[in-house]
Amino acid sequence: MFVRKLKSKKGKTYIQVVDKSTGSYRVLKSFGGTDSEEKLNQLVRRAKNWIDLQSGTQELDFSNTDELIEKFFDSIRQMKQVGFDYLLGRIFDDIGFNKIDDELFKQLVICRMAYPKSKLKTTEYLYRYKQIDWSEDQVYRYLDKLYTSQKELVQYISYEHTLKMLNNQISVVFYDVTTLYFEIDQEDDLRKTGFSKEGKHQNPQIVLGLLVSKNGYPLAYEIFEGNKFEGHTMLPVLEAFRKKYNLGQLVIIADSGLLSKSNIKDLQRMGYEFILGARIKNESDAIRKKILELKLEDGQSTAIKKDDLKLIISYSEHRANKDRYNRERGLRRLEKQIRTGRLTKSSINNRGYNKFLKLEGELTIMIDKEKIAQDANWDGLKGYITNARLNKNQVIENYKHLWHVEKAFRVAKSDLKIRPVYHRLQRRIEAHICISFVAYKVYKELERQLQVMKADLSPLTAIEIAENIFEIEATRPGSGKKYEKHCCSPKNKNTWLRYLILGVKMRKSGDFHLYKFYGKSSLK
Repeated sequence: MFVRKLKSKKGKTYIQVVDKSTGSYRVLKSFGGTDSEEKLNQLVRRAKNWIDLQSGTQELDFSNTDELIEKFFDSIRQMKQVGFDYLLGRIFDDIGFNKIDDELFKQLVICRMAYPKSKLKTTEYLYRYKQIDWSEDQVYRYLDKLYTSQKELVQYISYEHTLKMLNNQISVVFYDVTTLYFEIDQEDDLRKTGFSKEGKHQNPQIVLGLLVSKNGYPLAYEIFEGNKFEGHTMLPVLEAFRKKYNLGQLVIIADSGLLSKSNIKDLQRMGYEFILGARIKNESDAIRKKILELKLEDGQSTAIKKDDLKLIISYSEHRANKDRYNRERGLRRLEKQIRTGRLTKSSINNRGYNKFLKLEGELTIMIDKEKIAQDANWDGLKGYITNARLNKNQVIENYKHLWHVEKAFRVAKSDLKIRPVYHRLQRRIEAHICISFVAYKVYKELERQLQVMKADLSPLTAIEIAENIFEIEATRPGSGKKYEKHCCSPKNKNTWLRYLILGVKMRKSGDFHLYKFYGKSSLK
């Protein structure tokens, strides 16, 4: 039933209650007509009241589009963003993080991926777009709980999922560190000034060590004081990881920044096999001479015996071109500084391309062309020090996967915005790192699922798509019955369909109103 308005040729408007449940219009009751706007409104109200008394429901008049649209918007009671929960929340559950029975934990992880802001901004976002009312104090109390009782479980869940993805075999792990600086003046027991990989040497910082598997799945992490030498962070993380999961033989791969004589001795003493980036220019004169006499062609490699270790040397024409380009760019910068008189005697050091400077007489700073010629001899050469029972090609191939750790740090800093860290207490800093660790794990699993589905989407693009999926809740006039429907942007048909293939949860296929834009067959 619905109220219908009929206008006569004489200008009067008549009000009727009409039923169309059988397919044709049937007048149930007439309420007369009038040419007065005020009386017309009274007749409409009488008709609506009559409908409510008859059945408690009121149908919409589809003959009046404007009125229908107006009533639809008046019936909306709530609209909330659900795309992130359907995409990221589902992957969060697939990994197994839903074993941690804290909805706040899940929402903090999702927000770290979708809306990486301060905890205060996060609570505002949850209230505005999801109607979730958590205070900033509740978030901080949860961070304390995460640190004291859930951090170990988080890493165990991540490990179990990674083990499953790698067919229950983890034999090679990759380790690297980065630094996270804080915009504060005073140091404390954790945040200390030290060598900053971000060039913020004057800022207190922490050192973050990360262990990942093949394909870049995060396994474990630890934070250290900001002034700790990165070479001293690897063994504690490795040993804790191996003991926790009772692992046997492991091959550890790390870059040259973690290479030291003490590290190598400790790794050998503890039974690890390793592949470390070698600083071939710092080798003994005898080893350096052997390397420069190799005359390797593009793609060739060889092994040099070094005590009880192997030093693998490879040559790449692509790397040689890159080395040459970087050196020439650095020299142009030095020459410009020399012309402007910015360089002094203190500039002559081993930092970057300053190693090519020399002092002529007592005052003149010049570029040492002999050093440039000597440096050019090393273009394209790369070294790996190892005790692994692998051939030289396997050593080089495994080392190439180290970029996954570098990517993890890049994603954490750019996409997940792990810093700035708005916390002072160590337990909350650690809890913040823990949430970022889980967010990166979800990111990696999203990336894997997109690759499996052959979807031409990056994780960031998928997240951007999810941002445009909303749930609308409306109530039916008269009866008060609630309806929930999903709506989304029709911007790109193919993108949406790939996104649906990924496995978005829906009550039924028709519940997603894509058919309004593409036709119902698009959802088959």
